[in-house]
Amino acid sequence: MGHMNFAHPYFGAFVFLALSSVAFFATTVLARWASRKLARLDTEKLKLTIYECGPKVTKQPNKISAQFYLFALLFILFDVEIIFMFPWAIDFKILGMFGFIEMISFILLLAIGFVYAWKKGALEWHSIK
Repeated sequence: MGHMNFAHPYFGAFVFLALSSVAFFATTVLARWASRKLARLDTEKLKLTIYECGPKVTKQPNKISAQFYLFALLFILFDVEIIFMFPWAIDFKILGMFGFIEMISFILLLAIGFVYAWKKGALEWHSIK
């Protein structure tokens, strides 16, 4: 068995990582325990009461369309794909013809995905009824 080398340059970082991991875990467990013990369980009446001078609250079912999710997902997907073009644009001269053909194929694949989403009606906005 070897001995602990306390003079290693990363020993302090290791100790800090270990202690912070234990402190994070302990804080999380303590906060969860405290919130379960101290939280009020009869908050439904409180949520439905009038706050200051607003109209009387009526409980409505949560009707969030999947269209919002699909639209946001497509936005993030195409946005991230556009971000991949910036490193290519910076190294365009270094990559040469191979980089150009690679980016053309990437844009073509992106366009195929866009047309597919368009044809499936994913970009159409439907109202909630």
